[in-house]
Amino acid sequence: MLRKLRALLTVWYAYFLEYRAEVLLWSLSAMLPLILMGVWTQAAEGGRFALSAQEFARYFLCVFLVRQLTIVWVIWEFQDDVVQGRLSFKLLKPIDPGWDHLMQHVAERLTRLPFGLIIVAVFLVVYPQARFVPEVEGAVLGLLASVAAFLLRFLMQYTFAMLCFWTERGAAVEELWFMAYLFLSGLIAPLSVFPEAVRSIALLTPFPYLVYFPAALFAGLPVTGSVAQGFLVLGVWFAVFWIINRWLWRKGLRQFSGMGA
Repeated sequence: MLRKLRALLTVWYAYFLEYRAEVLLWSLSAMLPLILMGVWTQAAEGGRFALSAQEFARYFLCVFLVRQLTIVWVIWEFQDDVVQGRLSFKLLKPIDPGWDHLMQHVAERLTRLPFGLIIVAVFLVVYPQARFVPEVEGAVLGLLASVAAFLLRFLMQYTFAMLCFWTERGAAVEELWFMAYLFLSGLIAPLSVFPEAVRSIALLTPFPYLVYFPAALFAGLPVTGSVAQGFLVLGVWFAVFWIINRWLWRKGLRQFSGMGA
């Protein structure tokens, strides 16, 4: 199995190296956190918030890095495979197609990361207020949380992709889900500025642990609840979506009748 995964990773990495300019554009397209950084730092200078202007800058810089590590698009790839009949040929391979999609995402991360770090370096030169030296423990925990968040985000979207067995527009569910992700994950604002009622509701969902949790660890900011609780919640949601994913996969294969099947 490891040899198969390594072969897939090598092939996909070589593929993305051929499209380095496109990967750079993808990295630049995820600069929303850096734009929001300017908005929140200005607001912090003139208002009363739980974070200072410098802490907002650190937080959104780390959000940008977390987003570079956790962006997922598998549902659109899977939808095209089902609609265009490519899934039929992938099912002939001695490996679950999900592993192929996962290695594609990992290879893209390896190609994207250098560009993301260059963007951060340029930004820090232009905006020195955001400079800080992360603690080793925070950096390690933030990286582990980012990997866990990526795996959960991938599994969530791959689970929604199973709906493509029954509808040609399974991605529409992800688009609705993304609206909740956008507002509750900490992408637009850290959870510490949310009203208490909204924050309590958000913490019952997986969204804050996909962006806010790893970004706060990277930035050395206090997280809502304990660090162990955050990783536990990530694990629980992963288990829930894994069970749903495998059930939908078995049901969907019986339903599948794409071109070439």
